[in-house]
Amino acid sequence: MEKKLTATNLLLGFQHLFAMFGATVLVPIITGLNPSMALIGAGLGTLLFHFITGHKVPVFLGSSFAFLGVVGATIAGDPANIPLAQGGIMAAGVVYILLAALVRLIGSERIVKLFPPVVTGPIIVVIGLTLAPVALTNAGLIVPQGTSIDWVTVGVALFSLTVVIVCTIFLKGFFKLVPILLGFASGYFLCLILDFTIGTHFVDFTAITNAAWINIPYVTPNFFTLPKFDLGVIFSIAPVAIVTFMEHIGDITINGSVVGKNFFKDPGLHRTVLGDGLATLLAGFIGAPPNTTYGENTAVLATTKNYSTFVLKLAAVFAIILGLFGKFGAIIMTIPTPVLGGVSILLYGMISSIGMRTLAESNLDFSHSRNLIIVALILVIGLGLSGGVAITPNITLTGLFLAVVVGAAVNKILPEHI
Repeated sequence: MEKKLTATNLLLGFQHLFAMFGATVLVPIITGLNPSMALIGAGLGTLLFHFITGHKVPVFLGSSFAFLGVVGATIAGDPANIPLAQGGIMAAGVVYILLAALVRLIGSERIVKLFPPVVTGPIIVVIGLTLAPVALTNAGLIVPQGTSIDWVTVGVALFSLTVVIVCTIFLKGFFKLVPILLGFASGYFLCLILDFTIGTHFVDFTAITNAAWINIPYVTPNFFTLPKFDLGVIFSIAPVAIVTFMEHIGDITINGSVVGKNFFKDPGLHRTVLGDGLATLLAGFIGAPPNTTYGENTAVLATTKNYSTFVLKLAAVFAIILGLFGKFGAIIMTIPTPVLGGVSILLYGMISSIGMRTLAESNLDFSHSRNLIIVALILVIGLGLSGGVAITPNITLTGLFLAVVVGAAVNKILPEHI
């Protein structure tokens, strides 16, 4: 793909923006940070990551869910605590940087040996399947106990999903490159029709009405605050970077599997980790959530077969613009939940499918009990503990992290031939 501002590249960039938008703004909404600043942090962090990695790794950095508990507990609904959370997030970025130095010192080869396909394959499956309930909930197929399914909501989700599938399989040329964007647009248009004809309330324009036209640092209220540093908060937030380091290895593995390149060798795992670390350090300084590589955008790569880093950088620029121009960013916030859910069903499923492909292409012999044991433990721990394990009131180890640790450890402990 040419590095030019063509209409095709612009739409491809918007498609990546749509894929990351919901999750990236959800984290600040839950924790109490500023959603507009989260978009700016994601955009700047992505551009910084691409610079650090030599523009070789087609990823988008968005808000990390791993920090939800500790950041939310720090802010505790009081905006006055946001600067303290910023200091903790910056400390997490420093931990990332130290881990990058460690990888550089001992070599990525030793790290990679801990994660052969028998470990990374099921981990990738876990990453996708743990996101599945989110997609199905947004699609209206999982509802609170005591309530019934709204089949109109489900119908919107299935319509959006169907549009993406049909566009992916049957369309040619340009339209085949933007199936996800077409799914969002078609679902949104259907929701507008339903709102005006049968009186549903899928599209809520309140966010547009309440948003500022332009967000200006030091002028727009609560838009930018300087960080404060507290040792208690730092020791609460910073260690989570160790968890996300493990997740980062899985994410870069997925991305490399999709693109067909070994990013652990070029540009090097130490550079991708450093990119995440500097992006998180920047995010903390400006008041955005910690950054991490996004599986949603990797799924877009897998769907479109377009691996241009230029397109992802365009998406980063769009995210920054939306963060600065409040009204435009608010328009995307009006995308109905079932539309997001329907499209996400395919995106999250694609992630798990990549994991299965990793296992298949590695030619693993599952007649060996060793391989069965490793895969079984990773799947059960990763999926069964999807809610995480609370070590302290403020620190929760994710099921994915535990699955990575157990998988790598068992792979080293068990003899090669059993």
